[in-house]
Amino acid sequence: MGSHRRGAAATAPGAAGTDVRSTASLPQLPSRDRYFDTLRAVALVRVVAYHTFGWAWAGLVFPSMGIMFGLAGTLMAKSLERPAPKVLRSRLRRLLPPFWFWGVFVVLAMLIHGWMPGWQIVYWIVPLGDPPGNAWGEQAWEILWYLRTYLWFVLLSPLLLWIFRLAPVPVLLLSLAPVLVLNFLWSGPDNRFGSALWDLSTYLFCWILGFAHRDGVLQRMRPAPVAVVSLAAMAYGGWYAFAHQADFGTYDLDENPLAQAFWSAGFVMLLMWAKAHFRIDFAGLRRFRRLDRTVTVFNARAVTIYLWHEIALILAVPLIDLFWNVPAFETYLPLDSQWFMFGIGWLLIAVFVLLCGWVEDVAAKKKPRLLP
Repeated sequence: MGSHRRGAAATAPGAAGTDVRSTASLPQLPSRDRYFDTLRAVALVRVVAYHTFGWAWAGLVFPSMGIMFGLAGTLMAKSLERPAPKVLRSRLRRLLPPFWFWGVFVVLAMLIHGWMPGWQIVYWIVPLGDPPGNAWGEQAWEILWYLRTYLWFVLLSPLLLWIFRLAPVPVLLLSLAPVLVLNFLWSGPDNRFGSALWDLSTYLFCWILGFAHRDGVLQRMRPAPVAVVSLAAMAYGGWYAFAHQADFGTYDLDENPLAQAFWSAGFVMLLMWAKAHFRIDFAGLRRFRRLDRTVTVFNARAVTIYLWHEIALILAVPLIDLFWNVPAFETYLPLDSQWFMFGIGWLLIAVFVLLCGWVEDVAAKKKPRLLP
C-alpha cells in the first residue's frame, strides 16, 4: 500500500533553543486511491462468488469485469505519462511471470491427463489468443480470456489514448459502436481473433472511460447528461438481456456481450463520475486496520487471486468429500452447502496467495514477501 512517508527529519537549533523539524524538501509518496482499491477487491470477491454459485443476477448487481477494465484503463492512462515502450515493457513484465508460473502447473496437469498440444501452445507464452487446453482443465483455463483481453488493451493503449485525446467525448460514445457492429452487422471470424474481437468490443467503453477519468473529462461533465446517458445505457443493456433470454438461455450478462457492454458502460460510468465529481477517496478506510489491510492484499495479489481462484474451487470439492469421512464434520458442518464450499475456496485461495503471490513481487522487481 502506498502511503505518505517522511524521511529522517532534519533538525536545527532554533532561536530559543528548540528543534525545528523541516519536511518541506522531503519527497512525498502519493497515497493509493482506496476507492478504486476497494472496487477492485469487491470485484474479485464477486468473481469468486459467481464461479461458486453461478448467480445469473450477479453481473447486474456488480459488473466486476467492466469495473476492472475501467480501473485498468485509468491506471494505464496514468502510466502513459511516461514513454510508451517503457510502460509496455513494465506491464508485460508484471503480467506474464505470474501467468507463466500458474501455467506450468495447469499445462503439466493437462499433459498428464492426455493432452497433446500443437503449435498453439505459443499462446501459453504470450496469450494474444486463447491458450489451448483439453476438457479436463477447462475450468482452470477458461478464465484466461480476461488476461488475453487485458494484454490487447495494454498493447493498443498508446494508440487508443492518442485517438481519445483528439475528441474525448465523441470517441468515448463511439467506443460502443464496435459491439453493435458485431452484434447486428458482422459477427467476426469464428476463431481466436474473433473471440478477442468480441471481448475487446464488449469492454472498450469501460477501458476508454478510464482514460476519461484520468484526463478529467468526467469531472467536467454535468450531472444531468451523465445520469441520462448512464441510465439509458443500463436500461438498454438490461432490456436486451431479459428480452433475449430465449436466445442465450439466461439473462446472465456473461452470456450476452451486447447486454454486458451497455450495462457495464452505464454502471461503471456512474461509479467513475461519482468518484470524480464528489472526490470520493475512501480515505476513512484506514481507520479500520484489518479491512484496510485486506484491501491492500487483494490489490497487491490481484493477479494471483484471479488466476488461482478456479483451481481453489476445483480442489475444494475433493477436500470436502474427505470431510464426509469424519463423523464430527459430517454431523456439525454444512458439508453440502455451497456457502461452505465458498468458505473452503477462500481458505485455499489464501494458501495460494501465500505460496504463489511472491511471483507478483518478483515480476514487479520488489523483494518477495508472503504478504504485501
